[in-house]
Amino acid sequence: MTQGVLPYKIEEETTSSGMTALAGLPAYLDLAKVLNLAQKVTEHVKARDNEQGWKDTDMVMALILLQLAGGDCVDDMRILESDEGFCRILQAVELDMQNLTRPERRRIQLRWRKEKNRSVPSPSSVFRFLKSFTVDESTRQEGHAWIPKDPAALAGLRLVNRDLIAEINQRNPQTTVTLDMDATLKDVFNKNALFSYKGYKAYQPFNVYCPELDVVVHSEFRDGNVPAGHDMDRILDETLKYLPESVTEVFVRSDSAGYNWDFMLPMANGKNQRFGAIQFSVSVDVTPQFRAAVAAVEEKEWTPIVRPVRRGGKIEMEKTGHEWAEVCFVPNALAHSKNNAELRYVAIRQFIKDEKDQQRVTEQLSLPFKVMSFPEGPYKLHGIVTNRLKMDGTALVLWHWERCGKSEEAHAVMKEDLAGGHMPSSNFGSNAAWWAIMILAFNLNSAMKSLVLGGDWATRRLKALRFNLICLPGRIITHARELIIRVAKGHPSFEMLIQARKRILNLATPA
Repeated sequence: MTQGVLPYKIEEETTSSGMTALAGLPAYLDLAKVLNLAQKVTEHVKARDNEQGWKDTDMVMALILLQLAGGDCVDDMRILESDEGFCRILQAVELDMQNLTRPERRRIQLRWRKEKNRSVPSPSSVFRFLKSFTVDESTRQEGHAWIPKDPAALAGLRLVNRDLIAEINQRNPQTTVTLDMDATLKDVFNKNALFSYKGYKAYQPFNVYCPELDVVVHSEFRDGNVPAGHDMDRILDETLKYLPESVTEVFVRSDSAGYNWDFMLPMANGKNQRFGAIQFSVSVDVTPQFRAAVAAVEEKEWTPIVRPVRRGGKIEMEKTGHEWAEVCFVPNALAHSKNNAELRYVAIRQFIKDEKDQQRVTEQLSLPFKVMSFPEGPYKLHGIVTNRLKMDGTALVLWHWERCGKSEEAHAVMKEDLAGGHMPSSNFGSNAAWWAIMILAFNLNSAMKSLVLGGDWATRRLKALRFNLICLPGRIITHARELIIRVAKGHPSFEMLIQARKRILNLATPA
């Protein structure tokens, strides 16, 4: 190409150079090998249980790598295939990833009628693979909450995620975990998608996030018209079965979608066989009855909420502008039986300072939040119901608020940093499989941050890892029968990559 606006030219390399733009991505292959990810895919996923072509492991691992590298659609497989240096790495590690014997490797090589000349599946092969997850949609209709029965292959992806979390927990054992339960909307333009409560076509996956391990323990892909609170008790039961054996105590947090007695009472009454009573906090529906109970609270009983903030190396207490108070409120559902566990209601209010919002309250116009008038003026009003009876009110509110930060950040990573924001098909089952594989990529990246990189990296977004580690330019060379990734001299990420591989090797070494 001739010179453009600035004084440089662009030319295509005339020979195979072994260059790669993803010199840091093989570190994720190292970690996947240590966590037995490919082996678990072979064990649980049987979408392509035949003797020809790409295996389930090839498909799932290629899609995980694609999403970690920044690809967000199936056609981006072409870009991954065009990275000649990274493909050489894939060819070298493909058979080693699955701990195969020599006869098993030979059988895999015989799967191809012609000489294999690709390192990752083609887009058409990926589409065929995703279509094998098709579910029965004959009972799906507008206006009805529809949860399909998972095909065996899709259930297998969930088992892979369960085993991946068990491997992560084995290296960072947790006995107490918190489960943040929340749904997220993903707008789509698919002709088969259904309308959500927001008024646009969408899917609404329901996710259960664990902040202690920074992983998504369970995720159910749903239509946009399915209410967030639908079948939450069933989802919780399934999630508890997926938890590692070392976990002995569970806490649950939810927004008002969880304000459902079928969901809360079994936790409060200790119905779970493994964990017994589960301590929880759930946002309350601000009903007229709840408002009346709040109105009965005396002004002196409201306590300001302050939280610790680090400034200049010191911890200071900062006012949040919110106040809390205990509320004497007994819903009818609790009064039906004297055997129900005792629950505690806490009201939270925040003074409305904005004059326009104050005027809208006075004129009784709609606002995007619940309000209530007190003698001092209008307040935003929220509530929490919990079975944590002895916990300080301020600590309870701050603990409940933590759900909003981490779980919603996880949703942002799923839809923006990974490929959860782009559905590949109008087929519900294909999209559900795409979402499930995205969850595997999310958890593998979380393992890289917490188990391998550590420090400040444990809280960094995936886009930061792409810039500093994954999208590292390098050249792949072969010397003395060894495959070598050579990066630019003096690159600041070189030492980071070396240390990452050392820590991964330590994770693979038995204690």
